[in-house]
Amino acid sequence: MPRLTISLTDRIHRALKEAAARRNRSMGSIIEESLELRGIQPYDTAEKIVAAARARSRLSADEAMALAVKETRRFRTGD
Repeated sequence: MPRLTISLTDRIHRALKEAAARRNRSMGSIIEESLELRGIQPYDTAEKIVAAARARSRLSADEAMALAVKETRRFRTGD
């Protein structure tokens, strides 16, 4: 399993350590779960999710791309 070093503020590190202890889990497992909840997925997984959503929506590839760009811009600007 790959390893990663990150820098956290003392406050966040303490909160993460406490959360891990309360849940009887490792700090790494909580970080991994948090990343997944934020939508961090391997490219092939994300590609499958997008393909399934597009198939259910009945949008063409161009329509789906236009919608994705629109929603991404809306999210980034906070509108």
